[in-house]
Amino acid sequence: MRNLLLGSRHATPGNGIVQVSAVIEIIEAVNSRINALVWGAPMLVMLVGTGLLLTIVTRGIQFRKLPFAFREVLGKLFRPTEGEGTVRPFQALATALASTVGVGNIAGVSTAVFAGGPGAIFWLIVSGLLGMATKFAEIAIALHYREPDATGTMRGGAMYVLKKGLGLGWLGAIFALLTGVAGFGLGNMVQANSVADALRASFGVPPWISGLCLAGLTALVVLGGIRRIAEVTQFLVPFMCLIYLGAALFILIRFAGHLPEVFGMILADAFTPQAAIGGFAGSTVKAAIINGFKRGLFSNEAGLGSAPMVHATAVTDHPVRQAAYGIFEVFVDSLVVCALTGFTVLATGAWTSGENGAAMSARAFAIGLPGEWGHLTVTVCVIAFAFSTLIGWAYYGETAVVYLMGARAAFPYRLLWTASVYVGAIGSLHLVWDIADTLNGLMAIPNLIGVLGSIGLLLRLIHEFFKPGGVEERARAK
Repeated sequence: MRNLLLGSRHATPGNGIVQVSAVIEIIEAVNSRINALVWGAPMLVMLVGTGLLLTIVTRGIQFRKLPFAFREVLGKLFRPTEGEGTVRPFQALATALASTVGVGNIAGVSTAVFAGGPGAIFWLIVSGLLGMATKFAEIAIALHYREPDATGTMRGGAMYVLKKGLGLGWLGAIFALLTGVAGFGLGNMVQANSVADALRASFGVPPWISGLCLAGLTALVVLGGIRRIAEVTQFLVPFMCLIYLGAALFILIRFAGHLPEVFGMILADAFTPQAAIGGFAGSTVKAAIINGFKRGLFSNEAGLGSAPMVHATAVTDHPVRQAAYGIFEVFVDSLVVCALTGFTVLATGAWTSGENGAAMSARAFAIGLPGEWGHLTVTVCVIAFAFSTLIGWAYYGETAVVYLMGARAAFPYRLLWTASVYVGAIGSLHLVWDIADTLNGLMAIPNLIGVLGSIGLLLRLIHEFFKPGGVEERARAK
């Protein structure tokens, strides 16, 4: 092994390249095995099972309080809020959505259909319904244990829950380390590369130019910290969602005659095998369930512990009030954006084209929109979704680093984050991205331990907030 890693004294440059390639292949093989376990059936059972358990113990909080969540988000967009915090509640929501509503909403849903058939959309929606309870719980718990750092910025997340709530500071440090490292892959370089690829394919822009411009824009936002990020995302996220949803709704209206068949396929194929049609190779019920759950959970990030870190910055009078924004967040991501993507690729017939991922979504929009509008819409949305994820994940990584190293580490981290954007735009770092995907999945383990270990606290917070004469009733009386 030592010779394999370092080479012999007489090794030629060619032999050195071969040896490096061999090491990379070994790392790829090991990571592939670990990734299969991390994102395999046991993890899906943990995530889905947690959502189901939380739904039961909270008596379906995501269904009972969905109207309350809508009133909180839409009814208080521009109203001042009371309590401690760093940014307004909607700004925290927008920043969280910036990270969750990403390229995966375009490519991931189509991948689920490609591998699991139309029935995968049904299970994706189910994962979203359960994920609403998980996201509500992890946000409420994170806000209870949040604290200001040395600069006064409010910080929170699974690491603080594990340390302050369960006395597992070492596990909190592991979660923070996983978050900090994974962010550079999935939240940074993957997104930068997606933007560079989209600009090169659509407009012929060289990646190095895209990288410089994107790094510059990122610096303008990220170097200003959470307040600057929140100010940008509160306008960027509604803008990009409206463009994408407007285009998808136009297509569905145009293909309205196919919708009864689409809904019928989704319901039927969720419980029965799907035969090969056109370029679609067919699928089993197991494939529909696994791919639907996997892509849904990967998209809305419920249970991974990412969004609570930014929701913990919100100005609010009680943890449950901001947790309601988490219900709305997953609703928008899974039950609106992801579901409409799935309906679009099915209604237009793009799912039988043999294309996969973003190519399938692009074909659906090209079929459904006139002229070049379909191609242009997908290109613009890929760029906007990727950039929003890039700046949203910057704060997740920063929070992790601040937990590990203190507030002084925040600004150097922002500089490193900006530089990595350029590297991601010009590079082809698939191994880095694959490892980051594994680390991202591993974040769920300590986060779920924190959530499950705090169920008693969660129930007390819910009762305290909604009981007669409780926090919400007193707030309405003012």
